[in-house]
Amino acid sequence: MTQVQPQIEKAIADIRSTFAECNVEAEPDGGGGTYVIVHDVPLGLPYAQQKIWVGFQITFQYPYADVYPHFTCPELARADSRSLGEGIGNANWRGRAVTQLSRRSNKLNPATDTAALKLLKVMQWLRTHP
Repeated sequence: MTQVQPQIEKAIADIRSTFAECNVEAEPDGGGGTYVIVHDVPLGLPYAQQKIWVGFQITFQYPYADVYPHFTCPELARADSRSLGEGIGNANWRGRAVTQLSRRSNKLNPATDTAALKLLKVMQWLRTHP
């Protein structure tokens, strides 16, 4: 089993600091990266859920590879019963049904685009998604 890279350990520490009110799980993926689940991420309107979990994989290529996609609870739903919209769909992640949040970084800058920043951007997009 390959050890988690130091830059990934730093990314996990950054996520824990940025999302201090949340429980952050990190599990080595066996290939030098890690699977991360951030629990109790505040969401609220326009969604029915007040809090969700968000999971993703930070691969061994980090920070030169995008942290993509992100996943959350399969029961994600809008409070107004509208469709979840483009970029959100059903998927399987690590053997379980999930909702996939597809937000690829087209112009990744490894010097500034951290895993924590990406999660912040995904959450901002989700909260303002039409």
